[in-house]
Amino acid sequence: MPNYNPLNDEEAYVILDKGTEPPGPGGYTHTKDAGTYICRQCNAPLYKSEHKFDSHCGWPSFDDEIEGAVRREPDADGRRIEIVCNHCDGHLGHVFKGERLTDKNIRHCVNSISMRLIPEGESLPEVLGQK
Repeated sequence: MPNYNPLNDEEAYVILDKGTEPPGPGGYTHTKDAGTYICRQCNAPLYKSEHKFDSHCGWPSFDDEIEGAVRREPDADGRRIEIVCNHCDGHLGHVFKGERLTDKNIRHCVNSISMRLIPEGESLPEVLGQK
């Protein structure tokens, strides 16, 4: 087992068991701070703050990811596309196309608990573990 950041029960439910945190204003839903969002489990960079937008869906939304950071997989429900950290396979949320919320016409709907924001100007932590 790779050496990743320890997760509490709620984090493990979302990241490892593919759960969903409740929607709402908590976490990073309304955060406007500049920086880089990294995977809570392995520290891999996932999203830049300039790609974050307010979709009014109850979870943080991004219309782009850092190249190679996010992998798309068919969701177990057969209807949606799950997004996972490409480095550690941690569950992030789901991706939706065709909603016309931004010019890129894509929305990464991400659980706040699946990531951490590293403010602009701060060093990114070392990425942990190997696949």
